[in-house]
Amino acid sequence: MTAGPTAATRPRNRRQLIVEAAGRAFSERGYHTASMEEIAAGVGITAAALYRHFPNKYALFAECADVTAGRLVAALDEVPPGAALRDVLTAVTRVTVAHRAAGGVYRWEARYLNPEDRRHLRAKFGHVVGRVDEAVQRAYALPDERLRAVAALGAIGSITMHHTSIGQRRAEEMLLASALSVAATDPAAARRDARFVELPVQPVPRTRRAEILAAAIPLFARDGFTSVTNGQIAEAVGLAPSALYRHYPGKVDILAAACLQAAALLSQGVERSLHGVSGPHDAIVALAATHVAYSFEYTALSSVAEAELAGLPADLRRSVALAQREHIAVWEQQLRLVRPELDPRQARVLVHAGFGVAVEAGRRLRWRNSPDHREAVTSLVLGSLGL
Repeated sequence: MTAGPTAATRPRNRRQLIVEAAGRAFSERGYHTASMEEIAAGVGITAAALYRHFPNKYALFAECADVTAGRLVAALDEVPPGAALRDVLTAVTRVTVAHRAAGGVYRWEARYLNPEDRRHLRAKFGHVVGRVDEAVQRAYALPDERLRAVAALGAIGSITMHHTSIGQRRAEEMLLASALSVAATDPAAARRDARFVELPVQPVPRTRRAEILAAAIPLFARDGFTSVTNGQIAEAVGLAPSALYRHYPGKVDILAAACLQAAALLSQGVERSLHGVSGPHDAIVALAATHVAYSFEYTALSSVAEAELAGLPADLRRSVALAQREHIAVWEQQLRLVRPELDPRQARVLVHAGFGVAVEAGRRLRWRNSPDHREAVTSLVLGSLGL
């Protein structure tokens, strides 16, 4: 008599299941916030069983990042050398959408890798960018092909950074079209439609509370919120660590203040840029130019607001998330006026694609703030929207 499978049978792909669950947890909650217990529960095992596969959380995190990059490399290795740009981007899009929930590990959380693992990860992503770059060069005889390649990948990768509900096939179609449009965009053409953007000036710290916030933002951006200590923040403003509590109940309240400041500055910039626009197309151009200018002008602040939002407690995150949703709703409304064939979810996916383009193109330009760089990235953002 042959014994049948039991509930205690260990699945052969348990390690893969663990990595998938961990990727979702790290993407959703951040490396430091996600716990091994939470990840184990996601697989239906105990934490003790999880430690039989991975000695610690870092080892699991490093494998998640490696697997994320490895999937893209493997997908492109199946595409023949010299393939059309559409075929190259289709391969990237399919694997990115298929693993959307775990794909956000790279953009912000990879900064917590040790130098050796970070170099290994960069090499893999460098291979991906190289393949896309080659295909872009073959397809279009335009300048800045490397910039267009990373921007196209930013449009595709944006699907990992939000939770808009959309079918897998439709998401693939939209992101592929967006990335192809980015690759076909001439960044130099932006100068013909350049729009001057006057951003609100970041408040000058005039109180001790404001000084603490101003000192903490670059530390959070460089090292990550969890890695920064109260002692480091206090030292930056010449205070004893205990003195911080007279101004903020805890470090997380400083982070919440930073996120709210980011939302307020962007909202003010949008109000200024939309004043007097003549129609929805001009409104989208103004929104794109403002978003790009804001990203270049307030790079540390905007990166903290995007990368660290998941680390806020629910009660503090709610007001920040509400401000972000209201901002995206403005984009969505104007984009649907320009492209009435889009439904709200499709428009939202494209808006996030534009944000992804701004991040990756800005990184490629090392956030060097110049009119030419702003105009080039604005042009690529508009390209991602199909304009």
